[in-house]
Amino acid sequence: MGRESWDPMTANDDVELAELRRRRLQEIQQMQQGATQNAYSAQQAEMERRDSERAEILRRVLTPEARERLGRIRLAKPEVAGSVEQQVIALAASGRLQRPIDDATLRALLERISPERREIKITRR
Repeated sequence: MGRESWDPMTANDDVELAELRRRRLQEIQQMQQGATQNAYSAQQAEMERRDSERAEILRRVLTPEARERLGRIRLAKPEVAGSVEQQVIALAASGRLQRPIDDATLRALLERISPERREIKITRR
């Protein structure tokens, strides 16, 4: 008599419990997915807002020629363009700009920012 009898209710309860657990796990995963997507959407919106704000500031403080030059630099050297943009925005935010930055002023700023070019000499033997 050491055997336990098999109770159909217990097996049925186990199946129901497993089904409930599976559903709950699925609900939790869907909630996490939704939260992740919402966070990503919020992050994207914040980045777009910052980019448009940055573009608006640059549009106000740079002349069309300077904006065009900065655009060409952005294509060739994005890190240099980003650095110049940050400096121009900082100057505008601090109120140190009395007039819009023209092409000549932007070139002077670029010369200060750009690393010095190393001269490479090739000698033939």
